[in-house]
Amino acid sequence: MLKALIFDVDGTLADTEMAHLAAFNLAFAEMGLDWHWDVPLYTRLLEVSGGKERIHAYWKSRGDRSKEFDGGAVQATVDRLHEIKTAVYEQAVQQGQVQMRPGALQLMSAATAAGMRLAIATTTSPINIHSLLKRWMGEDWRTQFSVIEDAATAPRKKPHPMVYSQTLQRLGLPAHACLAMEDSANGLKAACKAGLATVITTNAFTAHQDFDGALRTQRSLEGIGLAQLREWHRESLTQR
Repeated sequence: MLKALIFDVDGTLADTEMAHLAAFNLAFAEMGLDWHWDVPLYTRLLEVSGGKERIHAYWKSRGDRSKEFDGGAVQATVDRLHEIKTAVYEQAVQQGQVQMRPGALQLMSAATAAGMRLAIATTTSPINIHSLLKRWMGEDWRTQFSVIEDAATAPRKKPHPMVYSQTLQRLGLPAHACLAMEDSANGLKAACKAGLATVITTNAFTAHQDFDGALRTQRSLEGIGLAQLREWHRESLTQR
């Protein structure tokens, strides 16, 4: 029996990436860096999970042009950039610039009404999750999730399965009783390593990625109800 749905956040529950991209660029400008990430570059950088990790990856890719940072100042600069970026992103969410993806709220509401448990397994920061879900689900949004695992509780980022393994442990459920909802190849790898059947909903930043091993790959959650998910879940059990 399907007992829980485990959701990634960025790109899965909401279309967040354009807002994140704009926030990164504003942070670079505020820190006096001549960096600018366009959509193709950011699409490639999204293959690195985690905002700070993404900044590190870009810095390293600059080779001899990396003199903006010096020795031990690297981590402090990355931390400050990410702090500014997070504040800018939070403001964008509050201003209504970030929308939930079609079908996401309806599916979660239906699952809750049916007695199914919900969980979050993401590599984004707690403040990003709070800003987004407070706006769209209300002040008591946390009460709607049995478990919330994020960058603060699971520091080893996807594709490492830590965030999913910890989510399952805290749920007290075996992987075969749950479905993971993801949007990226790294998310799929992490979920699969934890033994979870995974439904992918692609977006403009991830549609080109390899989703081999996904239970289903969809454009969104719109029109997908519990009956459909239960059918897919039963199918996943027969494949084990």
